[in-house]
Amino acid sequence: MKRSHERTAADREAARRERERKRAGRRGASQADSSPATELPEPVELPEPVELPEPVELPQPVELPEPVEPLEPVALEPIEPLERSPEVLPESLPEPFLEPPEPVLEPHERLVPPTPVRRARQIPRGTVRGARLTARASALASHRPRRAPRASRTSRASHSRAGRAIAVLVLVLAVAVIWLLVELYQPFHGSGHGSVTVTIAPHSSAGQVGDLLARDGVIGSSFFFQLRATVDGERSALHAGTYPLKLDMSYGSVLDILTTPPPPAKVSEVTVVEGRTRSQIDALLRRQGVRGSYLAATRHSSLLGPQSYGAPRSTPSLEGFLFPSTYQLRDPISISALVTDQLRTFRERFATINERYARGKHLTSYDVLTIASMVQGEARSARELPLVASVIYNRLAAGMPLQIDATTRYATGNYTGPLTASQLRSSSPYNTRIHKGLPPTPIDNPGLPAMQAAAHPARTSYLYFVVKPCGNGAQVFASTYAQFLADASRYQSARARRGGRSPAQC
Repeated sequence: MKRSHERTAADREAARRERERKRAGRRGASQADSSPATELPEPVELPEPVELPEPVELPQPVELPEPVEPLEPVALEPIEPLERSPEVLPESLPEPFLEPPEPVLEPHERLVPPTPVRRARQIPRGTVRGARLTARASALASHRPRRAPRASRTSRASHSRAGRAIAVLVLVLAVAVIWLLVELYQPFHGSGHGSVTVTIAPHSSAGQVGDLLARDGVIGSSFFFQLRATVDGERSALHAGTYPLKLDMSYGSVLDILTTPPPPAKVSEVTVVEGRTRSQIDALLRRQGVRGSYLAATRHSSLLGPQSYGAPRSTPSLEGFLFPSTYQLRDPISISALVTDQLRTFRERFATINERYARGKHLTSYDVLTIASMVQGEARSARELPLVASVIYNRLAAGMPLQIDATTRYATGNYTGPLTASQLRSSSPYNTRIHKGLPPTPIDNPGLPAMQAAAHPARTSYLYFVVKPCGNGAQVFASTYAQFLADASRYQSARARRGGRSPAQC
């Protein structure tokens, strides 16, 4: 009976403990429900979730004197974090999710609760409120946007340098384009100054016109003139003619003038025949009423230097370089314009002559020009030009005096009457009867056929020539002195029969 009583007492103690445990659990749940829940702010970007500490493990309850085994507390598992879309938690959780009841301690065994820390309110994981807060924090963390990875300092530096380089390049290109436009359209350029007359030859290209204008000082650059003509579509619209222009004009102003057909200018023709000297041309121009001195204008010129053709520095004039032709000059006739045209024409025509044979005889271009002037003065027809040249070459090779009467006439100025004995004995360096070799300078201004004959003489053995009586200007050539004397005797007899007049024309 005592055994049954002890069991009954143990059962009653266990039942009492169970009731205390349930009462403690209900009291904790009612406190959790009645405690005001902390209102969460609007969804904002939260820092990384803070892991809450593990629940504090309470000490084991003190064993009572009764031999009753204490109940083991139920270990609760922490609630897993919720998924992205948070679900609404139920108002109450099953009993297994509630906190274990606090053990009933005797008054002398109760622990003094620690002072709460206001900084961070820690809530055990096993409570309903802790589960709710953990679920909401996990939901906010799952919806938080991820930050883009920061670029490294090296990448940012390289991007910065590339940006600066591109900016500098764009600035340089902009400056270059502005400079090009200013040079091309010349917005601040004046209208020019002074005056200059420019003659554009027919069929001249835009490049040739630009070079001519730049050389005469009308424009600053032939390249920009051609570029402006191309941009304006007027490259092929340039007209030939003579234009009165100014120095240092703008490209647009020049194009406006050159693309307009010039009015027909009044011109006069001046014909300079082959074999005329500077003095003879000067007298011709004076007879035609041309103002100025041709002799003074033909001493020197910046367009042509005799030294470039092998002439000595002491060469006194441009004799021989004044090419004979017919020139069209604007009224009033300008001597400087005539001389300019003669020198330019000489350079163009003389450049076509092959001087290989003359160079083989150790002759310079100036020597060829001097021989051409003697050939021009002695030959009576085009057929005789290479024959007279062969006589000069043969006499030079033999070391004989040339004995050309044309050189003595040049020295004495006697171009019409017979040479006198005193004139034939003149000590002038141009008197080739007594001086061997070529005269100091050309003795007239020869034409292109005489220049070609002087560069390519006929291959003969002639050393003499004399006018053929009644030969209408023809001459007789001889290789020996005896033959020459016979030809000269026939000439003198015919002259005597004509009363001292020349028997060349009968």
